Amino acid sequence: MSMVHEITTGAQRNKLRRRKGRGESSGHGKTSGRGNKGSKARVGTYIKRGYEGGQTPIFRRLPKRGFSNADFANTFYAVNIGDLESFKAGTTVDAAALVEAGLVPDTKHPVKILGDGDLKKKLTVVAGWYSKSAHQKITDAGGAAQNSKGEAFVFPAPKKKFIPREPVKKAKKAEEAPEAPTETKGETKGETKPAAEKPQAKPDAPEQA
Repeated sequence: MSMVHEITTGAQRNKLRRRKGRGESSGHGKTSGRGNKGSKARVGTYIKRGYEGGQTPIFRRLPKRGFSNADFANTFYAVNIGDLESFKAGTTVDAAALVEAGLVPDTKHPVKILGDGDLKKKLTVVAGWYSKSAHQKITDAGGAAQNSKGEAFVFPAPKKKFIPREPVKKAKKAEEAPEAPTETKGETKGETKPAAEKPQAKPDAPEQA
């Protein structure tokens, strides 16, 4: 008994594309596998992601909860330091020069220079941000790294780590002196209240004859 993988050994890996629209008798004519009329039967059909046939899609039915930093993210165009080797020595490499060289699509977002590659030319690089390795390689080659305003780029000071403080110990209160016994009205110090006398039992009545 042969196994399935032995039977399919000689089969082609990729099937040929089925030719459609060769007459109704071919089985794939007329609508050519596109079904009946509708948006998907047209040429150049585009169904956007999340489309559910006209009903309110799931992402609009669900409530918005929580907070996301995605709206406040900084977007950069990344350019490696090795790509700057194509510029001539002494050139000022800014966003316009990078767009002309095809390294950046446009000037909508600032440029960040990354440290992948080597740089042996003296260049004046103007960018929005630098990685520490890229900044080091630019300065080692004798060039200058500037921010978008044309000033020397300086990394911000590192943030101080939060160190929890030890809880403040409260000073112990002075030991209070023992309280003196309270005196009741009509009593003097050193006198004790006499114990209450027990009521005497009444004598039994004489029995009647």
